[in-house]
Amino acid sequence: MKFIETRGNDGSKPVAVSFSQAILSPLSSFGGIYAPEHIPQLAPDFLANHLDKDYKTLARDILLAFGVDLEDGLVEAALSTYDGFDDPENPVPVVQIGERLHVSELYHGPTRAFKDMALQPFGVVLSGLAQARDEHYLIMAATSGDTGPAALDTFRNKPNIKVACLYPDGGTSDVQRLQMVTEDAANLKVIGIHGNFDDAQAALKGLLGSERFCTTLVEKHTQLSAANSVNFGRIIFQLIYHLHSYLELVRQGHIELGEKVYLVVPSGNFGNALGGYYAWRMGLPVEKIVIASNANNVLTDLIHTGVYDLRQRKLIGTSSPAMDILKSSNVERVLFHLFGAERTRELMRELDEEQHYQLSGDELQAMQSLFCADFCSDDEGKAYIKEYFEQGYLMDPHTATCMKAHASCCDQPLHAIVYSTAEWTKFSPTIANALTGERDAHDIDALKTIARLANTEIPARIGELFSKPITQTTLVDKEDIEKEVLAFI
Repeated sequence: MKFIETRGNDGSKPVAVSFSQAILSPLSSFGGIYAPEHIPQLAPDFLANHLDKDYKTLARDILLAFGVDLEDGLVEAALSTYDGFDDPENPVPVVQIGERLHVSELYHGPTRAFKDMALQPFGVVLSGLAQARDEHYLIMAATSGDTGPAALDTFRNKPNIKVACLYPDGGTSDVQRLQMVTEDAANLKVIGIHGNFDDAQAALKGLLGSERFCTTLVEKHTQLSAANSVNFGRIIFQLIYHLHSYLELVRQGHIELGEKVYLVVPSGNFGNALGGYYAWRMGLPVEKIVIASNANNVLTDLIHTGVYDLRQRKLIGTSSPAMDILKSSNVERVLFHLFGAERTRELMRELDEEQHYQLSGDELQAMQSLFCADFCSDDEGKAYIKEYFEQGYLMDPHTATCMKAHASCCDQPLHAIVYSTAEWTKFSPTIANALTGERDAHDIDALKTIARLANTEIPARIGELFSKPITQTTLVDKEDIEKEVLAFI
């Protein structure tokens, strides 16, 4: 399969590229990104044939459906990373928490967040391609809290790879920050910036699109790529768990094969929801993809009104910080598949230059035919955390946002899959506050409180963070990021 540019071709790049080319150089003409030229259709018996297959077999067959140009050995090495999850036989448990409500737990990997589902295999793929080509790559990552730790973990000491990870100082949880700033591998650089995630992501996309920066890297015998979900190498691994979660409901006897479900996705940069969109387009029986936001509810407004408007918005810091995003990069891929490259370029130019765009009535109807959305305040989210804890289920604040969206959007008597993106350990002060009312607790104290209340253990990899030395101390203004990255290289 070939991958093409979401904003069309400007004559400076190939009209279509292979999968490996798209993940090695993820930005395309006019500042766009790559998307599959067509979305493969699953065979009528695909889901039935995978009811007795494991997760890695499902993943292997999805990669095959997309025609990825990867050697079999590299695919097997990438998929073997799931053996490092809590349960290698089932890296994504699906747990029932209500009559027709189920949670797909995506956080059972090494950094306890859903980004491991994609970044663990992606790191093996990208390093393998670099070695096969005898090339050296700088991987840029911007994080609102989960991508950073997952990218640093997967690329730690990988040959031919260096990673520069940008995070907003004060914009992540303490555990997320410690997961980054205690990394000591020589090929990893963590850069805190004075600003928010949108600033970090804008800096990343600016460097990816900077001819001067790329030329300077080439002089240093280095190519440039990205670990954010602008990279389709991330998305292809994310769509797999949507299919798996559906199959789990069938295996557990909750639904019949072919029965439609709701997918309820906490969304910031829209990569998780995009994976659900591709799964639906491939043939997964989906009634609606429900987008759950926090107070930064730009996606709710888009799906309700067709207007994406940043003119009067300022990013709000919330208790679900991984969703504190106003420019959701992966909405662009949905626009491209629905409305084509020319219209996507027009809409994204309006957003970049005028800070807003508006869909036509027909375009809005097309969005609403599959997507529904709602947003959840911090106080509402804490109330859901307490409510479900009292019923026996411990969830993080991002998962909690889904509970309101589920209540308001899932109006048919169908089963719903909520995607839980982080373990409770990543946001313990918020959860402790929800459960006990205690405020301003340090992470380690909050972790102990929750572990006692839930009669569980603090995972060793989380507990040990508080005694590890801080090795990454760089903190800069966003204007100085390029200089800092080049000094690292």
